Amino acid sequence: DIGDLLKVVFIPNYNVSVAEQLIPGTDLCQQISTAGMEASGTSNMKFMMNGSLTIGTLDGANVEIREEAGSDHFFLFGATADEIPKIREERRLGNFVPDPVFAETMDFIKSGVFGGASFEELLGALEGNEGFGRGDYFCVGYDFPSYLEQLDAVDEHWKDPEKWVVSSILNTANSGKFSSDRTIDQYATEIWKIKPHPASP
Repeated sequence: DIGDLLKVVFIPNYNVSVAEQLIPGTDLCQQISTAGMEASGTSNMKFMMNGSLTIGTLDGANVEIREEAGSDHFFLFGATADEIPKIREERRLGNFVPDPVFAETMDFIKSGVFGGASFEELLGALEGNEGFGRGDYFCVGYDFPSYLEQLDAVDEHWKDPEKWVVSSILNTANSGKFSSDRTIDQYATEIWKIKPHPASP
């Protein structure tokens, strides 16, 4: 029944052992956290090292991944961390007008197309101007149009296999910054203020 449709699979008991199988087989990593929330952590680095391209916001390690891979090999969308407070304030004041496609998507979900499941709590978080669990705190409505644009860009990139492979190779080749050796050396120098001790012969 779903042979020609997009399949969404939730991996049960996801852990490092599962990641060792899953990450090397990934072509595109979606890091869709709100800029400035530092929710994009270490998994996106592992995807990059294994040749996956990234579609994401300028959040967490995404910033460095884009710097290392190059902007032509990273699909960037969404607000920057500096823009988020202003977007939230506009929402609080009732001045934010959602993109028509975002509103249409919300209505589509409300129509019951996904069966008997209720998405009331989730959709409620994206509505209203302020209040606990309301007002789209994570600015999904703002980021949504540029996310769709970048998904189209992903599709176009994928249609050119040679171009995609070049981007994949460059992601892997430029992922050295995320090695544990470099990270520990930087922590030792900048945070712990300690110097290397030569190993005994």
